[in-house]
Amino acid sequence: MKEKQKAFLVPHPPLIVPGIGKGGEIPGTRRAYVQAAEEINRENPETIIIVSPHSACYADYFHISPGTSASGDFGLFRAPHIRFSVEYDEELAGCIGKTAEKAGIPAGKLGERDAGLDHGTMVPLYFLSPSPHARRIIRIGLSGFPLIDHYRFGMCIRDAADTVGRAVVLAASGDMSHKLSADGPYGFAKEGPEHDAFVKDCVANADFRRLLSIDPALCERAAECGFRSLAVLAGFLDGMTVRARALHYECPFGVGYLTAAFSGHADRASTGGAPSLLPLLLADKKARLAQKRGTDDPYVRLAIDAVEYFVRTGKTTAPPARPKDVPAGMREKRAGVFVSIKKDGVLRGCIGTIAPVHKNIALEIIENGVSAASRDPRFPRITEEELESLSYSVDVLAPPEPIGGPDELDAVKYGVIVSCGNRRGLLLPNLDGVDTVQEQISIALRKGGIQPHEPYTLERFEVTRHT
Repeated sequence: MKEKQKAFLVPHPPLIVPGIGKGGEIPGTRRAYVQAAEEINRENPETIIIVSPHSACYADYFHISPGTSASGDFGLFRAPHIRFSVEYDEELAGCIGKTAEKAGIPAGKLGERDAGLDHGTMVPLYFLSPSPHARRIIRIGLSGFPLIDHYRFGMCIRDAADTVGRAVVLAASGDMSHKLSADGPYGFAKEGPEHDAFVKDCVANADFRRLLSIDPALCERAAECGFRSLAVLAGFLDGMTVRARALHYECPFGVGYLTAAFSGHADRASTGGAPSLLPLLLADKKARLAQKRGTDDPYVRLAIDAVEYFVRTGKTTAPPARPKDVPAGMREKRAGVFVSIKKDGVLRGCIGTIAPVHKNIALEIIENGVSAASRDPRFPRITEEELESLSYSVDVLAPPEPIGGPDELDAVKYGVIVSCGNRRGLLLPNLDGVDTVQEQISIALRKGGIQPHEPYTLERFEVTRHT
């Protein structure tokens, strides 16, 4: 382990680049970038590793940009004359992929669809490197894996740098919440300021354990794009005594921009640095899941039992024989039911029925739980190794009622069904990231394969959600 590591959290608003914006719209962030660049130049790293949420991103893979070099420009932001050409550090990039694979984390150079540099890479590069050709870089995308796997991947990055003996600096590119102002392009959500306040406090105290305890739903509702980059940065500094400094925060245009510097130190002469945080993070995750799995809600408990029995045996269980395990309402009533399964806060499967197809709610939960675990076409079948990482919710649907138009909907209170001929699309109410009726209808139309210009009818329904 090297005795000192430097890392930076940096935003990527293109308007900060002269020639795109005037350079004065976000003055505090620009000054913070200049300060970060001065600190990097003092370190004189051989390679800058940039983790960008706008590089290639896969649900089940960390993408490391391949090849010897790449180029890009800000043409998408009406500034094609601002160009970059960089050399990649092939040796270190290959070592990062191999180190991650040995740790059981899928990563490598496969699957690149666009070799051009993204703005999440070019904005930091504009400020952090003295010239577009000054240093080699490595560009890394994020994944759909849980936060703890991004942390572990950050550990692999530093292990690989140590292996090849490379002096590196890591730049975690990402903006904070995009929902900080009703006047901003993305609107306002109360979770936006909550998210940014939480992250700023964790950063100021270098409290990575608390940072990774965040509810993923809060991140989603805040519409951030930097949290997973920050998790990689935290892992990059694992096992070191970390000093953190928030260089600047501002939120023009309803988007949060936080610039922060991190210095990690390991004292070889004494303790060898701070203990690895990973065992504590794993223990925290296990405790949270145990709390969820210990639910006394019979609807959720039945879904959990049905899925776990099916995954382990390949068979569908019958409802428990003891009446106290299945309340009368579940045994005697019929209703449509949706079972949603998440893994570390990220959707892993969701299947349901608009109207009941079984003789009672209990059977509806069992069948739809099994289907969510094994027949959702968006996801592979759930494996036994995943069971301890899953959380569940069960939505029991009231009968739908026809409505005359969107003004009779409420994205929090009502789910929506759109119909055109024999095509139907349904969206449940009160979903993370779906804040308006317009968004709700648009998603339901896509799910039903219905074009917005086609004539369609609307129905609404209420749900009782068990979590």
